[in-house]
Amino acid sequence: MNAVRAIRQRLGVTQAEVAEAIGVSQSNVSFIERGQEIQPDAAKRLATWARDRGLEIGLDHVYGVVPLPAAPQPEAKAA
Repeated sequence: MNAVRAIRQRLGVTQAEVAEAIGVSQSNVSFIERGQEIQPDAAKRLATWARDRGLEIGLDHVYGVVPLPAAPQPEAKAA
């Protein structure tokens, strides 16, 4: 799976929301998710935006060099 798509899905947001956050059009996000390389300035904005929403990632994650961190598991309730 494309790293940008995985980030977007992990955050539970639409392509339009990502586009607005990183300053590109929704169609650009679609192209990126289908294999077009994300520009460095947009990649930096995406990483910052994702971190602001609790997903601790960096540029290596955005470019797919390293996998996304594991999703946090809900805490078990004490009996």
